[in-house]
Amino acid sequence: MSDSGNSARRSGHSEPSGYSEQDVQREVTELEGKSATAARIFDLRRIIGGLFVLYGIIVTVTGITDSQAAIDKAQGVNINLWTGIGMLVLGVFFLVWLKLRPMAPPQGTDSE
Repeated sequence: MSDSGNSARRSGHSEPSGYSEQDVQREVTELEGKSATAARIFDLRRIIGGLFVLYGIIVTVTGITDSQAAIDKAQGVNINLWTGIGMLVLGVFFLVWLKLRPMAPPQGTDSE
């Protein structure tokens, strides 16, 4: 093995990679931004709230257009209408909760 390879290994530094410290910091900052964006997009409150609102609209419309025979089958209760309204309320609750208490950005640990 060459003497220059041994000295670089002993000092704890590897051979130059072609990237400056500024390039590495910029890349890390970009990746942190993308990670935070992905975390906000896939927040479970957004997914659950959106699905409940979507299904709530579908079930509420079904309840509004139900025939009297379907209501009689449920012992006089328009179950689709009430379930749809409940789903809408729950979905809106999740979306309002997301808006009022957004997810905190991840705290990075600095090793400096």
